[in-house]
Amino acid sequence: MTGFEIRPLADCAGQAPRLARWHHEHWGHFYDPADWNLASATAELEDHATRRGRPTTLVAMQGEDAIGSVSLVDEDAPEFRGVGDAWLASLFVWPAARGQGIGAALVRACVALAASERVPRLWLFTPEHVAFYAQLGWRDQGAAILRGRSVHLMDIVPA
Repeated sequence: MTGFEIRPLADCAGQAPRLARWHHEHWGHFYDPADWNLASATAELEDHATRRGRPTTLVAMQGEDAIGSVSLVDEDAPEFRGVGDAWLASLFVWPAARGQGIGAALVRACVALAASERVPRLWLFTPEHVAFYAQLGWRDQGAAILRGRSVHLMDIVPA
């Protein structure tokens, strides 16, 4: 897959419902449905489409089609509220587009956005992709439990 570009969701706001479906299907089990469901995921992304700074979402676009996204948010899970105040969240690449460097490009773009916003330390949690993020300079800060599932907390100093 070639020829993708990363844009703020504000430049392709019509993609918000599609991204919300992806995010909810992929990560819904990590959240209490009373707090985060498809409707709230859609509303969150529609809100992100109104701004270019945190909280916001970056979208990998191939032509007029979204093929991936990542968000820069103030909080990713209430359980980790005391850990950090800036989070890389919801990294997702459409399955047919994986293995092409899109995820790494989205992560780098999110870190660059955090740096431009003078975020001193950016966090994420991942259940299984520690090695992927470590290759991109993230540090594993140890295991944690999120809604009964083991995840790793990772951080990076945006530069």
